[in-house]
Amino acid sequence: MDLKSKIILIFGPTASGKSNFAIKLAKKINGEIVNADSMQVYKELKILSARPLPKNYSNIKHHLYGFQSVKKNFSSGDWLKLVNKKIRDIKKRKKKPILVGGTGLYFKALTEGLVNIPNIPFRFRSKIRLLHKKIGSKKFFLKLVKLDPITKNLIKPSDTQRVIRAYEVKSFTNRSIYDWFKNTQSEYENDDFFKIYIDYPRAELIKRINGRTVEMIKNGAISEVKKFIRLKVGGTITASKAIGIAEIREYLNNKIELSDVIEKISIKTRQYAKRQSTWGRGNMSDWNKIKSKDLNKFLKKNLDTMQ
Repeated sequence: MDLKSKIILIFGPTASGKSNFAIKLAKKINGEIVNADSMQVYKELKILSARPLPKNYSNIKHHLYGFQSVKKNFSSGDWLKLVNKKIRDIKKRKKKPILVGGTGLYFKALTEGLVNIPNIPFRFRSKIRLLHKKIGSKKFFLKLVKLDPITKNLIKPSDTQRVIRAYEVKSFTNRSIYDWFKNTQSEYENDDFFKIYIDYPRAELIKRINGRTVEMIKNGAISEVKKFIRLKVGGTITASKAIGIAEIREYLNNKIELSDVIEKISIKTRQYAKRQSTWGRGNMSDWNKIKSKDLNKFLKKNLDTMQ
């Protein structure tokens, strides 16, 4: 396989060793690493997001890690604009871009394009959210189906975020969100990518997640959350949903013990890893699935073609 001109994408569930594998690969092929994880963009969430540490970079350039304030939302569109520029810059320097992360929507935006829906004013969106709160999820979903019948079999009534978004888009643009999806296109060809999906055995992954949670606490996750609380980040801001913040906040308020914090974070992280794997199975059927135990074999086998 010829990987000389490819943009390499590496996806896998949290704690599957993506970052270490990306560094090994970058060393072999003269690559630079670009973040594709929605929580690792935030400056103030170094520990909870399991962001790679500069001391482990092994002299490989890393991009789009820890640059964004937790006080600001950061969307897939924001990421895509920055990542397209990074890919061009890296290629100009005759290096190979390696995008690594566990945010499926980022990879989908890159490979399939981003929906170009007009910006919907904050006031307009707030009114819709208030309506949802006032009448409840069931009645709101029925209103959505009446407004936009296409959504009936495409969105689950329990998926509040998607239900509200679909209602906003149809109300504001008079077009279904799915009509907007149809006109979406990537600026890349599918052949521009070499896509790697790291397949990690569930039982082993659970052990790694549990161990990593303990390490996070040892390495200062509680102190990180204390600083986060002092910043008074709004509840609707993306960063406030990072796994570990709510759990450590409970501990700081003397509602739970430290052992409960570790257990709760581990459970939430395992659930997140399961969602990532489900996303991968549903959206990444054309990716090269490599078992975690075969990653070093892959590097050795493909070294000649990658250089």
